[in-house]
Amino acid sequence: MPSPTTISVDKLARLFGTPGCPALIDVRTDEDFAADPQLVPGSIRRPHASVSDWSGSLDASSAIVICQKGRKLSEGVAAWLRHGGIEAEALEGGFEAWTAAGHPVVPAERIPPRDRDGRSIWVTRARPKIDRIACPWLVRRFVDPEAVFLFVAPQEVEAVAERFGATPFDIENVFWSHRGELCTFDVMVEEFGLATVPLLRLARIVRAADTARLDLEPEAAGLLAASLGMSRMFSEDLAQLEAGMTLYDAYYRWARDATGEAHNWPSAKAGGKP
Repeated sequence: MPSPTTISVDKLARLFGTPGCPALIDVRTDEDFAADPQLVPGSIRRPHASVSDWSGSLDASSAIVICQKGRKLSEGVAAWLRHGGIEAEALEGGFEAWTAAGHPVVPAERIPPRDRDGRSIWVTRARPKIDRIACPWLVRRFVDPEAVFLFVAPQEVEAVAERFGATPFDIENVFWSHRGELCTFDVMVEEFGLATVPLLRLARIVRAADTARLDLEPEAAGLLAASLGMSRMFSEDLAQLEAGMTLYDAYYRWARDATGEAHNWPSAKAGGKP
């Protein structure tokens, strides 16, 4: 019988990457992490021994705690978080069960250095349309939920990156950018170890819309139209990003759960309108 203090790997697999996913906290020991320096997508490492210090600053109403095998460390940290008023559960079987089930993991070495508040900082060109909205969505949903995105004048991206410790993306001659026919979103999906069926499907749609190859995926024309429309609706880039998060949430859930569904208007014979 499942424990009332735990959550199954299968249930977490339905939650991760969605806006309703609880905060994911990795409390593996340094030794266990060093043996396999990868993370459940969207999780952030925290030291179990100092939970009493950092739990009060955790900005979340619910959390899932992950240790190596889902035993004492995650159970203890989850209990402490519940003591502080946060709904917390331990992941059954821990990190080992997650990887054994074949779910994706993010290589820690690919995550940019974090600032003193634990956030990765990214910078790109102002007035985003497609790739520069899709990439922040991917990072916040699957890599770093607290990631900060700076939008600046195109000619200043690299200088801002250097002065403010940010990681540049979607500009020429940087790591996180287009590669051949692939757009930056494609590159992030691959480099972050997120090549799942729904994200690869979404990546093709983003690539088709971003590179004017609408024949690649039929849904690309809709994404292009919505993206250009939003760029006219919002004069402030961060407001457009927040609106775009919902757009990409919807595309992801379609790619994951609803590609086989179709809306069929009831026929007159079935009692619908003539």
